[in-house]
Parts: sequence; structure tokens; C-alpha cells
Amino acid sequence: MRAARLIKLVLLLQSRSSMTGTELARRLEVSERTVARDVLALSEAGVPVYADRGRTGGYRLIGGYRTRLTGLGRTEAEALFLSGVPAALRDMGLADAASAARLKVSAALLPELSDAPTSAAQRFHLDAPGWWQPHDPPDLLPSVADAVWDDRRMTARYARPGGEVERDLEPYGLILKAGVWYLAARADGDVRVYRVDRFTAVTVGEARFHRPETFDLPGFWEERAAAFARSILRDRVELRLSPDGARRLPYVTDRTAAHEALGAAGAPDELGRVAVTLAVESQDVAYEQLLALGPEAEVLGPPELRERFARAADRAAALYRPSLETP
Repeated sequence: MRAARLIKLVLLLQSRSSMTGTELARRLEVSERTVARDVLALSEAGVPVYADRGRTGGYRLIGGYRTRLTGLGRTEAEALFLSGVPAALRDMGLADAASAARLKVSAALLPELSDAPTSAAQRFHLDAPGWWQPHDPPDLLPSVADAVWDDRRMTARYARPGGEVERDLEPYGLILKAGVWYLAARADGDVRVYRVDRFTAVTVGEARFHRPETFDLPGFWEERAAAFARSILRDRVELRLSPDGARRLPYVTDRTAAHEALGAAGAPDELGRVAVTLAVESQDVAYEQLLALGPEAEVLGPPELRERFARAADRAAALYRPSLETP
């Protein structure tokens, strides 16, 4: 543990011209007294660390000293490619590996490029979860991630509507979609998708599996996600939309379904309204979504959904109708 910290201290000083004891203590997550002891140990080992005294003092390396300890380990190199998704790294337990990898890369850069990591981080950031969703990663995610990285077979208990089932899995890859973690894994000869937060128990074995070289995780997910979106849109709703309603439709319902409905619409009537057939998950979901369009959308069918909107319109009108009572 201390050896890793000493290496990190040297790499920090190598990437900066000088750092104060307070800065080093914060980056290494230790006390300033520990930093002082570590600097003394490095000096005794022959590393030319020099302490500048005074109010503006700090620690620095003398004479352009460069350590050769900049080679990336496999975990660090893999984590480096995920460093633009800091929340995902923390969830999978790779934050420390990514930090070490970034330090090693920074230490290997020419002095005139030393600000490149900070420059990029201040200009691009990916925040994966959606708005108003608490960030609560699954407890078993680090274990699943370990199995994915090492190509190890795992046994998992999975909760589904009919009860829990146990599956022997070959975990191919993890996907983070709108704050929800999914696992693509082979089970019983097929590659399937599992929600990681539905795993109730995970045991990672020692045996490894052979990962097919032709398996493409992004392509697999794109295909499965599109198929899933199509599969849940089982119902149809007939609408008449005003120009504003047509413009807003993709923002209140499935975007692809909205564009397909609008693309197949006929010519507008004399008021500019268009009649469309919209694919929806269910009438209940359509009711919740289309209410947002208010008077810009008229439900033509099915009849029971039209009647439901009519009742909602009557209730809304009653709320805003002027009172007949005189003061």
C-alpha cells in the first residue's frame, strides 16, 4: 500500500513543477505529516525530492528527474478508456485504477502538454443518469464487472415476475443506459440481456470462458434496444394533431414511433391539422403521454380512450369555468 503511494507521489511531482504538502496530502488522501515521512523515505532511496521552505514553498523533483515507472497495467489501461464516465468507473470499482492511469499518462507527457488532461476534463463531461433519478448503483455491480473484465463464468440468481431463477452465465459486457446497468451474457446457448439491479446473488467462478472475437457489444445493444422498443409498442392510437401538436409529439412519446406516424400522415386539413396512427405501449401509457399535448391533440380512437380524454377535458373545463355566483 505504501509503495503504491510513494510511486503516486513521485508521479504527481513529475507532472507538476512543484506541489505543496497540503496539495499532496489531498491527492494522496493522507495527512501532511505522512507526506513529509514519504518524502524523507524517497530521499533516502535516492529519489531527488527537494523541499522548498517558506510560505510559498512545497516539494519538487530536482534536475529534470523522470521516473521510468509509467508503464500502464492492464486494469489501468482498460480503465483509462472509461475515464470520461467517472460515475461508471466508481460504480464498477475502477476509480483508483483510472486515477493511476491518468497520472502515468500525465507523467509521460512532454512538459508543454502537461495541461492536456485538465484541459479536456474541463471541456467534456458525460453524465449518464437521467434527470430526477437517484444515483444508486447495484450492490453486486463490482462483482459482475470483475467477471466481465476477467472473462470468468458466473452463477447468478435473478429476480423476475414469476420468482427467482438461477443462471450460469458467460458475462460478455456491461451497458449503462439512462442510469440503469444491463449485462449482456450468454446463457443456454443464447446471448441475453439482464438488469444488474435484479441480481440477488452472484458467484464468480475461477473457470474462464472463450469470448467470441466476432461479438460486437455496441452493435448487439443497438439491435436489442431497437427490438425491445418495437416489441413494447403493441397498441395503436388514432390522433388529429395541430401544427404545434405535431411538432411536440416526438417529445412526449416514443421518438421513433412519433416520427414514423408523422411520416405516414396524409395531407393537412384546412386548419393545418394532420391525422396520424401512433404506436403506443398501451392505452394507459398513451393517456399519460398525450395529456401533455392538451388541446393540440384530439384522440379519434379507440373509442374508450377518446371517452377518457373527453371526461378529462370536462373536468379541466370545470376547474377554469367562471363561477355563476355573484359576490
